[in-house]
Amino acid sequence: MKQTELSFKVTEGNFSELGFKLTPEPNVTVVTPSSRFLQVELELNTHLRRLTFSEPVRYIYNPLEYAWETHCCYVEKYCRGGQRILFLGMNPGPFGMAQTGVPFGEVRSVVDWLKITGEVGHPPDEHPKRRITGLACTQSEVSGARFWGFFRKLCGEPVMFFRHCFVHNLCPLIFMSASGKNLTPPELPAAERDALLALCDIALCQVVEALGVSMVIGIGRVAEQRARRALSAAGVSVKVEGLMHPSPRNPLANKGWEGVARTKLTELGVLPLLSSIKPD
Repeated sequence: MKQTELSFKVTEGNFSELGFKLTPEPNVTVVTPSSRFLQVELELNTHLRRLTFSEPVRYIYNPLEYAWETHCCYVEKYCRGGQRILFLGMNPGPFGMAQTGVPFGEVRSVVDWLKITGEVGHPPDEHPKRRITGLACTQSEVSGARFWGFFRKLCGEPVMFFRHCFVHNLCPLIFMSASGKNLTPPELPAAERDALLALCDIALCQVVEALGVSMVIGIGRVAEQRARRALSAAGVSVKVEGLMHPSPRNPLANKGWEGVARTKLTELGVLPLLSSIKPD
């Protein structure tokens, strides 16, 4: 059975078999929430590059490698510390974070609202039907357009959203079959999926502790369940909730995701943090 290997160019970190040990870079004199967050991601990449994946996986993209510049722009611009809520997606979409390096990163939202800039390269092995064109990508990702579009309407300016919230993905990798079909982590062979998510779980716990958030909101049931399991097993005291995924594959989301999101965030007490308008 053919195996697909990851190929990254990140610096080897100092880590143990049971988790990651953060090693501050020599030139960093002040550890900020954004620098610590990025270091966790680099440590995770170091682990992920050792994994191999068999069929149906044929192509693996990691935007934390080839889109590192735009990803850093996002993190350094908006990961500020003191943010109480972490919205957590599962993994990149082919026309979202895979293109921009930003979670739920629909291009127009990333460029026009979040004002992210930078160069985006290419994965080492690229599917001919799934080319990376970066911030020049013309295809919109529905999930990202719905997600960021909702908060744009609600908050007006990004600063209003990021005062209290940050957005992150549990897994940075996107998987594709030989045909170019997107494969989510739950669709991977069980042993390979478990090895992958065990590493992502450790990184999530480190992110939550580094940022000091008090609530994780999983976008979609899988992200919610994974976050609850990982954080509970690690003894990290944080509230975990869930929000319906805005994917067009979800019939309920297609009937009015914004209304569902508004109701849920009102129940969780999040909506008042994001808008001066009283919830319906």
